[in-house]
Amino acid sequence: MADLGARLVAAFRALNLEQRVAAVAALLLIVSTFGPFSFVELAEVLVALAVLALLFARAERRSFHLPFGDGTVIAAAGVWAGVLIVIRLFDRPLGQNLLALVCAAMLFLAGARERARRPPDDLPPEPPKPRRRRRPRPASAAVDDETEPLPPPEFEPYRAEEGQQLRLGPEGRQPDG
Repeated sequence: MADLGARLVAAFRALNLEQRVAAVAALLLIVSTFGPFSFVELAEVLVALAVLALLFARAERRSFHLPFGDGTVIAAAGVWAGVLIVIRLFDRPLGQNLLALVCAAMLFLAGARERARRPPDDLPPEPPKPRRRRRPRPASAAVDDETEPLPPPEFEPYRAEEGQQLRLGPEGRQPDG
């Protein structure tokens, strides 16, 4: 259990500011569900736990790809939590609703800032490909390493002499006329 606590503290320290705000908002969203509990509150808790699991995995440098990036997923979780809170708006006390709405807004804003900070396609860079070793050259090839390029072929354009007409076609053929 102490190992889990140390991992959680290390993970929280590894997060950037936007991710920390999202983690705190997700925890407060779970706290806001205390009281009368229904399927809507269960859905809010699941959304918050999913955000926390995403942030924990990123803090531990696990690589996986989300289609639109972490920021978009966190912002969508904030919007979905806000919709769920509005559904139960009149069934819960006002203070609890306000806390939950503020937490959903914090989730959305943290996700929007994370998306602006990091590009949506956050695939980790591909590992470098192993370099192939070259076979050593024979000693005879090593002597003639430097070669000079061949000079370009000589080309002289056709220049017609004075009074001469440019002919197109085979030599010696007289035009029909």
